[in-house]
Amino acid sequence: MIENFSGRGTIIKLIFGVTFLVVIIQLVNLQLINKNYGPDSFSQSTYRKTIYPSRGLIYDKNQKLILDNTTLYDLVVIPAQLKGVDTSIILKILNIDTAEFKKRVVTAIVKNGRHRASVFEGLLDEKNYARLNEFLYKIQPGFDLIKRPVRKYPYHGAAHLLGYLGEVDTAFLRKNATEGYQQGDYAGMTGLERSYEKVLLGQRGIEYWQRDNKNRPTIRYQQGEFDTLPISGSNLYSTLDIDLQMLGEKLLKGKIGSVVAIDPRTGGVLAMVSGPSYDPALLTGAERRKHFSELFIDPKLPLYNRAITGTYSPGSTFKTLQALVALQEGVITPAYGYPCPGRYNGCGNGKPKCHGAGHAPDLRHAIATSCNPYFADVYRKILDQSKYGRVDSGLSVWDRYMYAFGFGHNLGIDLPGEKRGNIPVPNDYIKKFGVNWNSCNIISNSIGQGEVNSTVLQLANAISMMANKGWYYTPHLIDSIEGGDKFGLLEPYKKKIQAINIQDMYFEAVHQGMEDVMISGTGRSFKIDGLTMCGKTGTVQNSYKGKPQKDHSFFAAFAPRENPRIAIACMVENGGWGTTIAAPVVSLMVEKYINDTISKKREPWIDRYSNMSIIPARIQDEIKKRDSLNRVKDSIRLRKQMIKEIKDSTGITDDPDQADDSKPERKQNDKSKGDKKLFNLGYIVIKQNEEEQYSNPQLKVRTKDSDRV
Repeated sequence: MIENFSGRGTIIKLIFGVTFLVVIIQLVNLQLINKNYGPDSFSQSTYRKTIYPSRGLIYDKNQKLILDNTTLYDLVVIPAQLKGVDTSIILKILNIDTAEFKKRVVTAIVKNGRHRASVFEGLLDEKNYARLNEFLYKIQPGFDLIKRPVRKYPYHGAAHLLGYLGEVDTAFLRKNATEGYQQGDYAGMTGLERSYEKVLLGQRGIEYWQRDNKNRPTIRYQQGEFDTLPISGSNLYSTLDIDLQMLGEKLLKGKIGSVVAIDPRTGGVLAMVSGPSYDPALLTGAERRKHFSELFIDPKLPLYNRAITGTYSPGSTFKTLQALVALQEGVITPAYGYPCPGRYNGCGNGKPKCHGAGHAPDLRHAIATSCNPYFADVYRKILDQSKYGRVDSGLSVWDRYMYAFGFGHNLGIDLPGEKRGNIPVPNDYIKKFGVNWNSCNIISNSIGQGEVNSTVLQLANAISMMANKGWYYTPHLIDSIEGGDKFGLLEPYKKKIQAINIQDMYFEAVHQGMEDVMISGTGRSFKIDGLTMCGKTGTVQNSYKGKPQKDHSFFAAFAPRENPRIAIACMVENGGWGTTIAAPVVSLMVEKYINDTISKKREPWIDRYSNMSIIPARIQDEIKKRDSLNRVKDSIRLRKQMIKEIKDSTGITDDPDQADDSKPERKQNDKSKGDKKLFNLGYIVIKQNEEEQYSNPQLKVRTKDSDRV
């Protein structure tokens, strides 16, 4: 018995010994050898918090800060940590229901999985942030508040240039798969924010926080030893003159159009205004989506940068280029005159017409008075030269000049969305007129209309080229980057482009005519005391639904004539003559830039022209359609609300027999009748209110151009 007992004891000891040894080996394996469980235990005991960097700032040419940062907070959710969290706090503070809560959680799981933080409510306003921060201890670890640097706009202007930020979507992530973006990140969507995203973004940082027994973050893990600091984005130094920009935005208030000013010495854009504009601060903060929707459906298209994406016939501003080509081709001299009878008779139809007669004894006077028949004759001389044989060959030569002046192709400005405009080629007219077309078929091109289209940026660049007598730098908005141009983004803007070879004396002849425009010609009312400015007016015919509309107003200029410092072009849709609105806008902006002030006698002009509202008929029609649709929506909403109030106040139910479960068919029919009765009752009350409102003569508004109620 004793021996058996001793043997059993030995076996038991061996079993305990082996078990202990297995445990020790497994502990060594888990702690020292096997790395698979290390991250899991680390993840369970710590909380990984993303720290977003401050984006780079942007300054104007005078070192004024035009794009700054401020801080808001995102409420983020970690779905795997929601168990035990008092979600009623979230519902109450954010004013959402359970269905919306679940929808957002599911969206977070789809985007980033259960264990990674996703934005639940982005860019909280101060009130919601304060309330959530107060109860943060109750909603952790399922929720947390993350700092989010957002943009601040000291001048509340230059929206089309600066651009805006938006949350990245799956398409953006696919397109930029190697750039390190994650769901919930924000990136530049338009403007300089988009073009210089690489340098403005910076690098995210990471903080690790130790969790307590309830999974809530408490203190920094290992005193922050494993944290990485965020790196701010690089600052940009622009060519923009923010004071000139804001003046341009004020002058284009209530108008559809644009103005672009360039420093011809560098190609730097001094101002680029698109009207109407908007306050870029609207696209930051908690209500950015609401504001974006309002801007997006606005018939005036305030999000649309007309300076680079709107294409228009340049009108008579184009005549200066026609003159240069004709002089270089040798078909005219500066002394060439044309006996203008008030219309062009060379094509047998008396078109184009002119606004006078006998005012084109030479090129100088023809430019100063903007004589249409003169330039129609000149254009035909260029195309019909015998040395080119056929008119299509002559047009091809003319095309090459226009391409050299920057028309018909993208210039390459550092903004997304630039359009190339249009310079017609021979095949366009072969398709339209057949192989036997002639120069009379396209005579409208001679005065910058017909099939010729350009952006205002292209026109301003052509005037810059005119000022420089044949050369230019590609227009751009950014001059330098803090820390250097590591990505080579600025290289295209450092190269001087000599695109055309026209003799200086021909440029001088055209300059003289443009100076005369401001002294004795069409722009004489807008000359600037003490400054020699060269300008050219433009008036462009247009139509809407087959009906002629008020002309588009154009003006282009550079100053001073010697050593020019600014080249500028302006277009206002349906603004009338070039001198009606475009010329005064340009004149005031040139004076502001050159003299750094506006003279006392011309200061009242600023209010006069900024208060001038010019809305094209097509925009007015779209506004009426939108307002009509909104009234229908409001009416439906009001009817539903009134039906509910009637039910609540009278105790009327949809179905008096709704408690009778034995009559389902009767119930459905009676419910339909009950809804109809209540709907009709609500409609009658609303209709009476509408009739009272619209029968009130004080509510009728009569405008100069049309009668509207």
